Amino acid sequence: MEAIDWSRAWYDSVRPAYERLGQGALHESLSAAAAALGLRNHAGHPVRFVPQELLPEGTAYEEFIGATGCVPTRENLHDYFNALVWLTFPAIKRQLNALQAGQIAIAGVGKSRGPARDAATIFDENAALLVVRDSDDGHALVDALRSHGWMDALYAGRERFRRDAQLWLFGHAAMEKLVAPRKAITVHTRVVWAADGFFALPFDARRAWLDAEVSAQLEREGLTTASFTPLPVLGVPGWWAQQDEAFYADTTVFRPKRRSA
Repeated sequence: MEAIDWSRAWYDSVRPAYERLGQGALHESLSAAAAALGLRNHAGHPVRFVPQELLPEGTAYEEFIGATGCVPTRENLHDYFNALVWLTFPAIKRQLNALQAGQIAIAGVGKSRGPARDAATIFDENAALLVVRDSDDGHALVDALRSHGWMDALYAGRERFRRDAQLWLFGHAAMEKLVAPRKAITVHTRVVWAADGFFALPFDARRAWLDAEVSAQLEREGLTTASFTPLPVLGVPGWWAQQDEAFYADTTVFRPKRRSA
């Protein structure tokens, strides 16, 4: 996986998981890391990473994970990042799999996923967790983002963003795209409100709190596509060079919010 530039800020969330991996074969090193963390799926099965060929024909991917704890993993960037997310946010991944497997058990695979599975797929593939300080400034920042006030949120308000918000990339498809970063890459953010104390915690304590908090929210509230706010990821203050006013004035990327009919 030498094509990955691990110095990029968008890989901060999964870099520690990558650094903990052994040097052996892919599936063995990933499974050993999962075992060291004691990872289990929602049915209590130990999480293991297995070759894609072990997924039985006609069995849905999420159904198989739910029934066995085995995560079919190809030797490519997409599945590699997926495995790193399992090692970083295991409670969220477990809850997303429980949601997907539960929906499949009720309705089967079918031609259409349905709204709950659609939302879970978007989360799994393309989400980022935007942790925001629960303060007046934090709420003003989120209001600006939700109204696509990009200049206010990301340029004029960049110091407020740095102080009151942290973006943790979650979606493995977004991580794969960012191996070759393009300005137009956009993630689906889920806002997570946090008290002041969160921002003073060391990295792993922040990661653990976020994993527990979001998984509990998903279990309690479920998930819909309305949970997400779009964010062009290279617009995060400090995540890209030349973030001048002209950068954010590009309406092909930083698009105005559509007016309701």
